Order: sequence, then C-alpha cells, then structure tokens
Amino acid sequence: MPRETLLIDADDTLWENNVFFEQTIEEFLTLLEPFGYPREYARHILNETERRNIRQHGYGVRSFGRSLEETYMKFAGHQAERATMEAIRFRVEELELQPPRVLEGVLETLDYLSGRHRLILFTKGEPAEQAAKVERSGLHIHFDAIEIVAEKDVATYRALVNRHHVVKSRGWMVGNSPRSDINPALEAGLNAVFIPHPATWELEHEEVRSGAGRLLILEKFLDLRQHF
Repeated sequence: MPRETLLIDADDTLWENNVFFEQTIEEFLTLLEPFGYPREYARHILNETERRNIRQHGYGVRSFGRSLEETYMKFAGHQAERATMEAIRFRVEELELQPPRVLEGVLETLDYLSGRHRLILFTKGEPAEQAAKVERSGLHIHFDAIEIVAEKDVATYRALVNRHHVVKSRGWMVGNSPRSDINPALEAGLNAVFIPHPATWELEHEEVRSGAGRLLILEKFLDLRQHF
C-alpha cells in the first residue's frame, strides 16, 4: 500500500499509564474516607481540581500531585497531617519513576510498521517527563520524529501537519483518547484509528464525532498490521 504517515499516541496506546494513576487515586480516596464524604463526591472534587491545575500548570505527574495535595487540604482542613502530605508526595514521586509497561503487541507492530510507513510519536504532557518515558520505553528508535506538546487540539494538529508536510488523506492519528487523539484529528482533516483502552482517563472521555477523515476502530494495537 502507499506510504502513510502514522501519528501515534504514547500513554495508554503504547504503554500503560492511567492505570497507575487510578491506583493512586483509589488509595487517595480511601485516605479521605474518615472525613465522611462519599468516594464519588471526593473524586468529583479531585477531577475539578485537576481541570483547574491543568489550565494553570499543564499535564504531568507534578500537576497531578498538586491536585492531590490541594484536594486533601480541602477535605482535611485543620485536621490535615504533615505525615499524610509527605505520603502523598512520596507516592507521586513513585509515579514519576514508574517504568513504562509496554502494551502487548506494540513492539512487533512498530517493527512491522516502521519499515513501511513514516511514524511520528505524538504525545502531550510535561516535556521532560514525557521525553524520559519515551527514552525508558526504548520505543523511540521506531519513530522518524517525536512531538511533545502541551495540548492536542485542532490547532496543534494543523501545525504538526504543516511542520511535517503530512498529506492529510494519507495521515492517520492512532490513539485511545476521543478528546485528544480522535476528535481533533478528524476535525483537522486527518484520518484516525481509535484503539479504546479500558483505563482511559475520565477527563479524556468524549463521544467520538465524525470528521473530514476516515475513522477506523480497532480492538488492539496489534490489529494495525492488518490495515497498514
């Protein structure tokens, strides 16, 4: 088939990511239980705090840690304990150093695709943090370019298309997030491959919308070999 350009997401597309954050959140919600609030309400407050901090400080483990600390202080008030704050910070530090757990089928699929198409790793987050994860994963050798951006919106996709001279009809965004990977790519005129992940972050949930490009929905990353 003709050579295509595949823009490939990283977190929860190439390796597990949000599952580790969810584990931390579950531990955190348990920590808040003595204050008498339902877990659903505490999670709602945490989500709203994360949204605010993302606008001010961007994505990443440190922004997440800030949200945990602020949420804890909101619930604990004068009952807040220094030891608990230190425990939260220690858990966040562990998250930052978590080795990437590459998803099943990713390595052999990238080997296969890189010999046939142009691959660009396209991820969002704190640049140094994301770059370190890419390096530790060992997957960077399969990509022609690596793009780390603050947000994956329509304007960012259009800028990337121009920067890398992507022919839209032969350009595909591959990812698990409707909000960041699929909908803005389609709106920008690219095609998209949606590979749902059961642990996709709540703030990335969105109904998949139609766009100018084609949409392909696959069960797993390995299935890309059947289409490209």
